[in-house]
Amino acid sequence: MMKSIPFLFVIIMLSVTCFSQEKEPTWEALGKQYQIPEWFAKARFGVWVHWGPQAVPEYGGGWYARHMYMQDVGRETFGKNAYSYHLKRFGHPSEAGYKEVANAWKAGKLETDSLLQYFTEELGAKYFMALAHHHDNFDNWNSTYHEWNSVNVGPKRDIVGEFCKSAKKYNVPFGVSTHNERFFEWGLSAFGADSTGKYKGVPYDGYLTKEDGKGTWWEGMDPSILYGLPPEKRTSEWEKAWKQNWLLRMKDLLTKYDVDFMWFDGRGYPYGDYGKEAFRTFYNHNLKKNGEINAVIAGKIPGGDPGVVNDIEQGVELEIYPEPWQSICSFTHWFYKKDDPSRHDARSTIELLVDVVSKNGNFMLNVELLPDGSIPPEHKVILDDFGSWLKLNGEAIYASKPWKVHGDNFYTGLIDERSNESNLANADLDALKKRKSKQFNNRTKDSQPYGHNEVRFTTKGDVLYVVVMNPAEGKIELPSLGIASKHQPKEIQSIKMIGSDEDIEFNQTTDNLLLNVPVHRPNQYATVFEVQGAL
Repeated sequence: MMKSIPFLFVIIMLSVTCFSQEKEPTWEALGKQYQIPEWFAKARFGVWVHWGPQAVPEYGGGWYARHMYMQDVGRETFGKNAYSYHLKRFGHPSEAGYKEVANAWKAGKLETDSLLQYFTEELGAKYFMALAHHHDNFDNWNSTYHEWNSVNVGPKRDIVGEFCKSAKKYNVPFGVSTHNERFFEWGLSAFGADSTGKYKGVPYDGYLTKEDGKGTWWEGMDPSILYGLPPEKRTSEWEKAWKQNWLLRMKDLLTKYDVDFMWFDGRGYPYGDYGKEAFRTFYNHNLKKNGEINAVIAGKIPGGDPGVVNDIEQGVELEIYPEPWQSICSFTHWFYKKDDPSRHDARSTIELLVDVVSKNGNFMLNVELLPDGSIPPEHKVILDDFGSWLKLNGEAIYASKPWKVHGDNFYTGLIDERSNESNLANADLDALKKRKSKQFNNRTKDSQPYGHNEVRFTTKGDVLYVVVMNPAEGKIELPSLGIASKHQPKEIQSIKMIGSDEDIEFNQTTDNLLLNVPVHRPNQYATVFEVQGAL
């Protein structure tokens, strides 16, 4: 009788747990009550550190853990150098696989406090996000349910935890990104073999077992937990168990740390209902802590979802979006690589920020880090210029709202008529050919410049901000601000250029606002004018 008491206690506790979970709001119920938090709507600019073991290789693109096992990467040409680089740096992938790459990640110069100070005080970020795990299935936190993590392997540090503490120290909301939804298909290359050469037919290290690790640095660890089982051994039962483990990892991540924001990769809920349950847990956890949902989930949900903020990867909305949304952007293919030159400079990055904000969006910029945790010097120059511009012109960006139209004298269409596919960052060529997806449609530094008369609008209170995207000395005409315009602007009282105390010469007629852009401007980038009286 006494022996049965512990068993009964467990049953009772499980029943109580299940009952309490049933009483918690469902994902659908949470979506009905969800309102995008004020902090997110006002932020307008955030920084993301998309950084993990795949930053270690100097060449090979952003999908290194996949492409290092592929002699032929097909149309995924951004990873064409991964296999050859891996042979030279680590050895053949039948012996030295991705696990060796993860172990080589040491993060020796990572100082999260210094980075967050720079991101918030110099760049002007109002929220921050760190990569929790990529498609590589390696957790960058002290993961309770996954042994292949940054505390056990590589840096031997809780990367997410350190970034979280620093974000809170500098008083910005903290977010995490998860990309694991593609794992089943994306990582299958680890179970291949060379089709030519002296290693022809020799299986890659995806086939190694826990027993093979005896006497190695990874002794006691199971490669199948990192790579998954070989394809021929994958059953529906195994797949279900793996998804359940993924859910435990997500719940661990989203409740262990003080997370305010999460971004998920893929096109839909990660693993269907498992993703919904992870999201439900996150919002309910936040609801209990704050008395209201003060958190954000952003991602790509076809058709949308009231609980998920609309997110566009490397792209922009075409018009003003009714709710706050987010665009994420990176200089290259997300991880820093020497064979992947930057597609952006300070000018194009500032232009993207302005374009996104004019359409009611937030702009999240990925700051690529070297494997040691420092910012690449050539990127630091770009970031410094961007931060200086935002310090000067922040009043037109932070907590701003869109006007009745996002700009004037602009071209319309999904892909800017003056750019071409080769200039678009990380292009999804199939989507571009169909001209339907907003993903990957952003302009780059190599796109044809904006016209000197092309502008974007933002507002704050009773002030209208006019941002001239590619300014040059002379007068420009803005039909949207003519007295007879369908947008019904009021009579303008005065115009000043931010960074100058002098009044700007202008003339508002029935058809146009004639605005004089002076020769002397605060910097070489987009120029912001403060317009009084139009609203």
